[in-house]
Amino acid sequence: MRFLVRDRLLGIGEDYWIEDDHGRRAFLVDGKALRLRDTFELKDTQGRVLIDIRQKMFALRDTMVIERDGQPLATVRRKRLSLLRNHYRVSLVDGTELDVSGKILDREFAVEYDGELLAVISRRWLHIRETYGVDVVRDDADPALLIAVTVCVIHLAEREREGD
Repeated sequence: MRFLVRDRLLGIGEDYWIEDDHGRRAFLVDGKALRLRDTFELKDTQGRVLIDIRQKMFALRDTMVIERDGQPLATVRRKRLSLLRNHYRVSLVDGTELDVSGKILDREFAVEYDGELLAVISRRWLHIRETYGVDVVRDDADPALLIAVTVCVIHLAEREREGD
């Protein structure tokens, strides 16, 4: 499954649609402005909230928390002791860990579980400016979760760049 994200709209307080590879709207990322912490909601086409994404308050490192139905689902943060600034760890509540690595700010990275590719985020196969794709490789993967992870990782990388 491939999804298209219009990059220039990415920001807190701005809403943007994620489309499938046929140009149909699939998910709405609803950025919540004027909050103490950065907050997003990933919604379906009927406006139902599928996933909540929030910046974790009082964390030593920038951390985003992903919730589904009010229950924690995953935590996203830059990997500790990594020589690469573009390496993030996603810790799911069931103990599973996903690795995210690549050129985050260039929108060229991958999401893996135990060395197995789950999703590729890339601009390479697109001809539309300011757009990147999220290619969910495995049929049994959760597209909403992988899109939420993508939103978190890009947001964290951009915040870190702003801090430099």
